[in-house]
Amino acid sequence: MKETRFDLNPHRHNYLFLKVAVSCLLVGLAIGLLFADSFRSLTLLSVVHTPSPIIPQLSLPSFPSPPPHSLHFPSNCTQTSPNPKQEAVKCDLFVGDWVADPSGPMYTNDSCPVMDAHQNCMTNGRPDSGYLYWRWRPRGCELPKFSPNKFLHIMRNKSWAFIGDSISRNHVGSLLCILSQVEAGDEVYHDEEYRSKTWKFPSHNFTLSVIWSPLLMKADIFEDMNGVSSKDIELYLDTLDNKWTNQYKAFDYVVIAGGKWFLKTAIYHENSTVTGCHKCHGKNLTEVEFQHVYRKVLKKVFDFIAHSEHKAVVFFRTTAADHFEYGEWFNGGHCNRIVPFKEGQINLGYEDAIMRGIELEQFHKAHNEGAHNLKLLDTTGLSLLRPDGHPGPFCQFHPLPNATVQNDCLHWCLPGPIDSWNDLLLQMLTMQL
Repeated sequence: MKETRFDLNPHRHNYLFLKVAVSCLLVGLAIGLLFADSFRSLTLLSVVHTPSPIIPQLSLPSFPSPPPHSLHFPSNCTQTSPNPKQEAVKCDLFVGDWVADPSGPMYTNDSCPVMDAHQNCMTNGRPDSGYLYWRWRPRGCELPKFSPNKFLHIMRNKSWAFIGDSISRNHVGSLLCILSQVEAGDEVYHDEEYRSKTWKFPSHNFTLSVIWSPLLMKADIFEDMNGVSSKDIELYLDTLDNKWTNQYKAFDYVVIAGGKWFLKTAIYHENSTVTGCHKCHGKNLTEVEFQHVYRKVLKKVFDFIAHSEHKAVVFFRTTAADHFEYGEWFNGGHCNRIVPFKEGQINLGYEDAIMRGIELEQFHKAHNEGAHNLKLLDTTGLSLLRPDGHPGPFCQFHPLPNATVQNDCLHWCLPGPIDSWNDLLLQMLTMQL
């Protein structure tokens, strides 16, 4: 009876309904406010974040996982705080990020009078220019842009040599373009194939050379300027290349590098005897893996530097990874990305990872044994993140849209990411003065 009377009481029924309605209203308002905050946050994110441009025809490729040591970038440099009252700030110059740089490069294809045609991407018709507006920023310290005035002042009455392959020539090309904004070097020497050259900067009595020695050892090479070989390389593993060793004492500073040439087909000699070969199929010779040879070559190079009475400052530049996708240079591989990778989006390829591991191993061994004039110019990681900086098909003048061309995904456009290698060089030089 009480329950029946309660159901039939209109005042109590209306009071209960009102309580329920008010509770629902309050819950609804709370949920609404919660979603409104979320919506405002999402809206703000959508405004602040600018999505990367859509890259045509390419998806992120699958790269083989490197050995565990391959992407370890040891601390190499200590940058001192500009405030003497503060403690020194330790900073690895080679760990950082590519950040947007609206100011752009220090030179252009028009303002550099000594740019090689096959690296002059803009003149050759490259349609995009976004790759010019990035700079390398280490985490935890500043990396100033290269100052040609400062560099030439330090280099007064000095000499500098770059020893290695065509990547070393590419690096010299970048340096020459930057310096030309203050003083253009006069070419005073070139070899028959224009692979080794020397420039003089008369106002500063500064000499800059590039010495083509792609294997750093004595070698008979039968390859033309287009990379076509008529015979296998003959490499002598017990004899350093005298093209650079005979001149070594003339240099105050040296940048030396090995790299991709050790992956090529080659026949190996030691003690006047053929001891094996690499990738020479069909020959009755023992197959020798490139890592065995590369380790032996770097040991000999570093031993020479460590035991030379002449103590030039020597920067050893680590391997330069390429960015060929869907093939290699000889079978249609290409590189048409237009923005940098971010950390974690790409790993070193298997062979590059092995090569880098050997470089670090031999460098640290030599340094620990007393070669303190040997410095590590560790450009591998920061360069790996720049698939957008290569000439690709624009290593030649205006390739036709549907033409079959050989892409260059190893060397770098000028201007381009390789300019940052010189920022690093000058900073390392400044830090040790």
